Amino acid sequence: MNRPILKLLGAKGQLLSLGEEYIAIIALGAALQIIGTGLIPFIRNHGGSFYAMVSMIAGFITNIILDYLFVWVLAQGVAGAAIATVIGQGVTMAIALAYLLRKRQFTLNIAFSKLGKTAADVIRVGIAPFGLAMSPNISLIIINRFSMSYGGEKAIAVYACIAYIICIIYLIFQGVEDGCQPLISQCYGEKDFTRMKDFRKMAYVFAIMLSLAGCIMMYLMRSSLGILFGASGEVNAEIAKIIPIFLISVPFVAVIRVTTASFYATEKSTYSYVLTFIEPIFMLVLMLILPPLFGGQIMIWWSTVDARILSALLALVLNKRADKKGFM
Repeated sequence: MNRPILKLLGAKGQLLSLGEEYIAIIALGAALQIIGTGLIPFIRNHGGSFYAMVSMIAGFITNIILDYLFVWVLAQGVAGAAIATVIGQGVTMAIALAYLLRKRQFTLNIAFSKLGKTAADVIRVGIAPFGLAMSPNISLIIINRFSMSYGGEKAIAVYACIAYIICIIYLIFQGVEDGCQPLISQCYGEKDFTRMKDFRKMAYVFAIMLSLAGCIMMYLMRSSLGILFGASGEVNAEIAKIIPIFLISVPFVAVIRVTTASFYATEKSTYSYVLTFIEPIFMLVLMLILPPLFGGQIMIWWSTVDARILSALLALVLNKRADKKGFM
C-alpha cells in the first residue's frame, strides 16, 4: 500500500524508492508510536505532566543519537533513519507504560452497559485532535500535487525541508496545546469560566511568543537550515529564499492550535471540527485560483500561507461567537 500512497503524495523516481524503503520500516513500528502517543495523555491527565515530558524527551534523544549512529557511522541511509525513529518511539512507549503500571493507573473502570456511550464520547471529542495530527498530511498531499505541476521535484524537495524545519515550532505548539487542554477541561468541568479563560489567554500569549521567537531564530539561520537537513546547495538556496514566506503564517498557526484545543477541551466539537479541517479546504480553493492567475509556484507557497491566515481569522470569529453564547 505504501507505493500508491507515496505516488498520491507526488513522489516518483528515486524519491519514490527511498520513500518505500522508509515507510516499510516505519510501518512495522507503527504500533509503538500509536501506543506511546496514546499513553502520554493518560500520564498528563493523571498529574504526571513532568514524567510525560521525560518520556517524550527520552524518545527524542534516543532518535537523535541513533540517527547519527545508523546514518553517519554505519551508513545505513534512509533505512537507518527509519530504524532510529522506531526505536525512539519504542523508548517513549516503554517509559510511559512503566509509569502507568507503577502507579497502577493502567485500568479503566467502565461499566459494560456504558461502554458504547463512552466509546462514542471518546470518538466525538477525539476527532479534533486526530484531525490536527492528520491535517498537515492532507495539506502536504495538496501542496505536493500542485507543486509537481508548477515547480516539479525541486519544489517538492524544497517544501519537504521547509515542512520539517517549521514542524519543530509546530511541535512546540503541540506542547502548549497539550498542556493547556487538561487545565481548560478541569475549569470547564468545575464551571470556573473566568479561570478557564485566563488559562486560554495564557496559552495564546505563550504560543505566540514562542512562535515569534522561533520565527526570528529560523529567519536568522535561513541560509544554513537546508544544509542541516541534508539538502543540496541549490535546494538550500531556494529554502533560504522561500522560508520567510512560510514564517509569516507561524503565529497564525499558534492561534489555530490553541483555539482548537480549547474547543475540544470544552465539548465544542463542531467548532473544533471546523478549525481542524478548514485549512486544507482553504488551501485547495486558493491553489485552484491563485497560481493560474498570478504566477505559478510562488503562489502555491502564498496559497498555503493565506489558507493558514484565513483559518486563524475564522478561529477568532468562532471563539468570539462561543464566548457571546456563553459556551466558554
